[in-house]
Amino acid sequence: MLTLIKSPFIEYKLTILRNSKTSNSLFRQTMNEISYLIAAEVLKFSNYKKIYVQTPITKSKGLSMSEPLIIVPILRAGLGLIEGFVKFLPNVEKGHIGLYRDEQTYQPVEYLCKLPKVKNKKIIVLDPMLATGNSSSAAIDLIKDKGVRIKDIKLVSLLAAPEGVKNLTKKQRGLHIFTCSLEKSLNKNKFIVPGLGDAGDRYMGT
Repeated sequence: MLTLIKSPFIEYKLTILRNSKTSNSLFRQTMNEISYLIAAEVLKFSNYKKIYVQTPITKSKGLSMSEPLIIVPILRAGLGLIEGFVKFLPNVEKGHIGLYRDEQTYQPVEYLCKLPKVKNKKIIVLDPMLATGNSSSAAIDLIKDKGVRIKDIKLVSLLAAPEGVKNLTKKQRGLHIFTCSLEKSLNKNKFIVPGLGDAGDRYMGT
């Protein structure tokens, strides 16, 4: 399942990120800002339960999240999407998966996997650039190896190439993918077109 998160304001923020003249500091600020907009949409799909609270006037019905959540950024670029989730859910648990792409084979190489206890929890994987989909799929496999079902995992990206979406939905059947833009294609070096370059480098200023 693919959910597009669209609005003119998100497109405005994406335009800043795409611009090669955008400074590293403004890129980082804009990524953090857009993470709020993304988180608000993704969290609509969480499960909630009805509760009662006491207002200053009377007792009132309300909602509470009915399931514990873990956010798992794929390092490094995934760090750019953390802020919105953490601000909305200050006590949310976090894991980290480190993968880098072998530039000869374009396959992901794992160098870190740190996850809290995942039993009976929902997982949101943050991977801003869904290019080939190989890194996202590898990260999800690491999470599934801990006993998490695919229906309890969501993948959140900023931009997605059609090739990556196709590959990921084939390898991870039943996965719910969120993205702000379905891009044109991948180039010969497997970078997203038009894309915004290397999100990790631009976010970190390296």
